[in-house]
Amino acid sequence: MTGTNPPETPASSDGHSAALLAEVAALPGLPGVYRYFDAQGQLLYVGKARNLKKRVSSYFQKNHDGTRIGHMVSRIARMETTVVRSEAEALLLENNLIKTLNPRFNILFRDDKSYPYLKITGTRETFRTAGPKPVPMLAFPRMAYYRGVVDRRHSYYGPYPSAWAVKESITLLQKVFRLRTCEDTVFTNRTRPCLLYQIKRCSGPCVDLIDTEAYGRDVAAAERFLRGETQAVLDELEQRMMAHAEQLEFEQAAEIRNQMSALSRVLHQQAMDTASDRDVDILAVKVQGGKACVNLAMVRGGRHLGDRPYFPAHVDDATQIDEGLDAESGAAPEGDPLERLHVRVLEAFIAQHYLGAALPHTLVTSHPVAKALIDAVGAQAGSRLQAVHQPREHRRAWLDMAQTNAEIALARLLAEEGSQQARTRALAEALALPDDNLDELRIECFDISHTAGESTQASCVVFEGHKMQNSQYRRYNIDGITPGDDYAAMRQVLLRRYGKLAEVLRAEQDGEALVPETHPPDEAGGESTTEAPKGPRMPDLVLIDGGKGQVGMAREVFQQLGLDLSLIVGVEKGEGRKVGLEELVFADGREKVYLGHDSAALMLVAQIRDEAHRFAITGMRA
Repeated sequence: MTGTNPPETPASSDGHSAALLAEVAALPGLPGVYRYFDAQGQLLYVGKARNLKKRVSSYFQKNHDGTRIGHMVSRIARMETTVVRSEAEALLLENNLIKTLNPRFNILFRDDKSYPYLKITGTRETFRTAGPKPVPMLAFPRMAYYRGVVDRRHSYYGPYPSAWAVKESITLLQKVFRLRTCEDTVFTNRTRPCLLYQIKRCSGPCVDLIDTEAYGRDVAAAERFLRGETQAVLDELEQRMMAHAEQLEFEQAAEIRNQMSALSRVLHQQAMDTASDRDVDILAVKVQGGKACVNLAMVRGGRHLGDRPYFPAHVDDATQIDEGLDAESGAAPEGDPLERLHVRVLEAFIAQHYLGAALPHTLVTSHPVAKALIDAVGAQAGSRLQAVHQPREHRRAWLDMAQTNAEIALARLLAEEGSQQARTRALAEALALPDDNLDELRIECFDISHTAGESTQASCVVFEGHKMQNSQYRRYNIDGITPGDDYAAMRQVLLRRYGKLAEVLRAEQDGEALVPETHPPDEAGGESTTEAPKGPRMPDLVLIDGGKGQVGMAREVFQQLGLDLSLIVGVEKGEGRKVGLEELVFADGREKVYLGHDSAALMLVAQIRDEAHRFAITGMRA
């Protein structure tokens, strides 16, 4: 890995230091990954190369003025490289770094929460008993929604695309197999069956209305059903029904008949069932208006479980850099540029999404993806993965549905973003804020939360780029004040938030250079990241959740720090504290303003204020 460049190194005519260019010239002609940083240490771009020397040199050997590449290359101050053994390793390392480091110019699919699973407790044979007598909770396994670390004592089925899909499956299994869902503490203390038994959703193991052997058969049948062995489950139920009928046990035979009927109804309702495909992911991509959506639909155990849309960041920047570099090096691929863009987005999703995740057996894709990518992802997971493009029969129906959902989700996103941009413009016009570059308009909002004066916390949320930036949220533990004194809490949080920044701004005016701490460490486990600060920047608007009292305290703090009072705006509750009647209070002496209950500007203010309140409340409760 290469080192950093000393700032005193002479610069070349194109603005890059001689040391950086010498470092590029010394690169080996081997596969690897390269990373570019700007002067502030912020990661700009992560790329892979079959030949590091050839690929990296192409950035610095041509004039890229007026292009996205030129914009990025002009900011490169430092480079790091890692040599790997093969192009496949480079591909995996590249996307692992993209996921963890969030570079500015790469296509980035942000990590969602871990997928939910359906868990059946204590089903592994070695844990079914404790000593000679079965433990009741283990003798009657429970099924439940689960998200988290896997425990080898239990069985897990999924992943599912959403919590709703898991709960639907649990309801289905309750209807057919009547497995318990109650917590173990409830189960061991029941003296009579609960309502689920009365509505035939549970077999009542808590009060011994079913023996362990019969319950165990239901558990085994449910597990086979979740694995997709539906016909085997139906055959076994039919055999048991016939055996009871031959022994003239007609009530038991009727119960099993009802079970089979319920299962058959479920299978008919699930139009996407198939016996040939067990675990398949269907991936459809749509790109429009500079935005992209990848819709992931999941099939597990032969059942279609639903889908989830993903929206990558930096699509325009990353694709224009890659396409431009390929064109200038003479390696630009042929074909429709829009189709190539779809493929790039889809391949980025596959490489990032399946790193460290459970793999299905098959991917059905809306666009063809490189076989090397599929092989590398499968090798990394230690399993065989195949990709199918232009599928037939039921796979074609799955893909058509996923493609439609991708188009709908992207259209909804574009509509929402257009609405949010309209709100930003309306607020800028209402408050006479600069509107020449609304994409850079930054609003910070503060709220105070406590429980009867105890455990006081302050929250700071950030709105920028027409959306809430939760990676920049901060929480502050407030101490050293009289319990319940919201004014003192507001004073403390504003001093801590803007004190050092005010020093930096004064130093800049005096011609000095200080490194600001624009985003101090999160003090209460907030939703923060370790992104490098972009330099001293006061927000364009500071919202305070409160009226004259809180705004007066904010005015005192800003006067003490020498900051602009016109930035402070209080959000005062209206009559009866009704939503839509809020008034804006200003710290610089302007009269209060009521924007109107249907004002787009007020909607944005209320959205930011409510997010600050939510963030403060969740931190205080935690």
